[in-house]
Amino acid sequence: MSDVIKLLPDSVANQIAAGEVIQRPASVIKELVENAVDAEATNIQIVLKDAGRTLIQVIDNGLGMSDTDARLAFERHSTSKIRNAEDLFSLQTMGFRGEALASIAAISHIELRTCARGSQLGTKLIINASHCESQEPDVCPVGCNFMVKDLFFNVPARRKFLKSNQVELSNIIKEFEKLALVNYNIDFSLTHNGNVLYKLNKGSFKQRIVSIFGTNLDQQLIPLTIETSLVKITGFIGKPENCRKRGAMQFFFVNGRYMRHPYFHKAVNTCYNELIPDDSQPNYFLIFDVDPESIDVNIHPTKTEIKFENEMPIWQIIAAAVKETLGRFSVVPSIDFDKEDAPEIPAFTLPHATTPPSISVDKGYNPFKQQEGNDSQEQGDSVTKSGHYQSHSSTAMPNWEELYKNFKKSKQESFDNIEDNSFTAEVSLGEVPILKTEDVLQVVLQVGGRYLLTLIHDGVLILDQRRAHLSVIYNRLMQQIDGMNVVSQRVLFPEVIHLTESQNVVFEEIEPELEKVGFGVSRLSGGDWSVNSVPPGLDNVDVKELLNEVISTVSIGGNSLKDKVFERIALTIASRAAIPYGRVLNDDEKKGLIADWRSLKNNKYTPTGKLIGTVLTIEQLGKMF
Repeated sequence: MSDVIKLLPDSVANQIAAGEVIQRPASVIKELVENAVDAEATNIQIVLKDAGRTLIQVIDNGLGMSDTDARLAFERHSTSKIRNAEDLFSLQTMGFRGEALASIAAISHIELRTCARGSQLGTKLIINASHCESQEPDVCPVGCNFMVKDLFFNVPARRKFLKSNQVELSNIIKEFEKLALVNYNIDFSLTHNGNVLYKLNKGSFKQRIVSIFGTNLDQQLIPLTIETSLVKITGFIGKPENCRKRGAMQFFFVNGRYMRHPYFHKAVNTCYNELIPDDSQPNYFLIFDVDPESIDVNIHPTKTEIKFENEMPIWQIIAAAVKETLGRFSVVPSIDFDKEDAPEIPAFTLPHATTPPSISVDKGYNPFKQQEGNDSQEQGDSVTKSGHYQSHSSTAMPNWEELYKNFKKSKQESFDNIEDNSFTAEVSLGEVPILKTEDVLQVVLQVGGRYLLTLIHDGVLILDQRRAHLSVIYNRLMQQIDGMNVVSQRVLFPEVIHLTESQNVVFEEIEPELEKVGFGVSRLSGGDWSVNSVPPGLDNVDVKELLNEVISTVSIGGNSLKDKVFERIALTIASRAAIPYGRVLNDDEKKGLIADWRSLKNNKYTPTGKLIGTVLTIEQLGKMF
């Protein structure tokens, strides 16, 4: 039997690694920018064309590379960051695996110009699909200039499943925000198709936050600082009144690296439990400084999942720091009792003070002593005109045999009365109209603020009121889109919403679709938009939160028409505008909702596949009894 196990060629191995490391254009930017940070760059420029499909260019003024290092950097597991396995537990750099450049080179055309510090001449390197085509001396500034062209050109399946340019650009901007936030001592710029999206100058952490997310965030942040032997935490948390239902700005960084940590996220959220609604999220920007030997970043190629050696103590430190910060910067007014010049507080007196009436008590009264005579006997206790308490009068004990005989007689009469009436006594529940045989709504009951019950000719119809209303709104919007019958209502006072750059990119793409469902928006300046009209039925809906949710939902999706953005927008609007559980409906609303639901073609399930209603037939009811 011949051997079947073979060693994979480097080109194939690199493509396999690229499947984990390089998932989209944003992954390329993450890897190249992190390399520039490790190279001590103070200025990093990013240039994009077609959301990175055509070109991703990253220019830095870091240490640069010699001609030998430039060639060797594209080989698998070649790195300057570590030398042995022990170095993995004391990492001070962003990169260390030696897979990023090899993975990028395996799925694109790369042109690199680099010059090391102290050198007069640099080198130019051209690589296509892991194959080095040429390397020659070149005159270029100190640092590196990476040009990644035609990403995934030799992996058509991966290129096919890339999202639309707007969605991919939104992902790039989100990745850029993470990198620029923590590296606030570096100048950054981001240009897309000739348009400068960001130009950030180095400064403080708060200045970087405000320059990325807008000046309106300046007054919403509370500084947090705590230092212990295990961890030092610095950064900012958001005020409770500025929490968000969708799109909350939540960032954790550890040793200059962005991380996702659900356990620490829960520690922050727990501190806001009694301060914000259950469906809202606080903003936070927190930087952790820990001993590199106490964390493990070598869990996933993206290096965003990090294992902490002291998770439980750090959890407690986070919770204590956030609670202390919220309490210290509380907006609840305080009273200073030490001020000598404080105004004198006037004494508070009741305008009409009254004294309770005096009650005299007969100390010789014995309730067990039988009193003679019936002159003073009364039914019940009372207070005499003079204000003296008058107790129950004592009477002789009744004839117990006679009392028991009457009791037995009353009980027998009750049973006889029940047998004679044969349960025909009516219980007053209000007038209930006679039910006809056809499906005509006569009485609709609301149970638990959630379900609607009504009688039909063959049983009882039970509906989930929110799911029914959601389906009605969704189908109405889809019919409006299909028939191009745009219905919209002007708002008296236009809503102004502020979007981040990543949200702005997606919003520009879906603006035509929003107009088709009844939204009228206009661009003001920067990331500000004015909402001038909305679809009918959104009277009690927060339009800002709704549009933020639409943007988030579309960002998770893909290409616009191909991936059904219309349906996604309509479903988001319907879910936000549907009747909430617990709302009490009047008779007209209940009957109208059931009538609208009955008019739907597919009214058994919601657009997401959840059951809307069911019928308990007379046979099923009979089996219950």
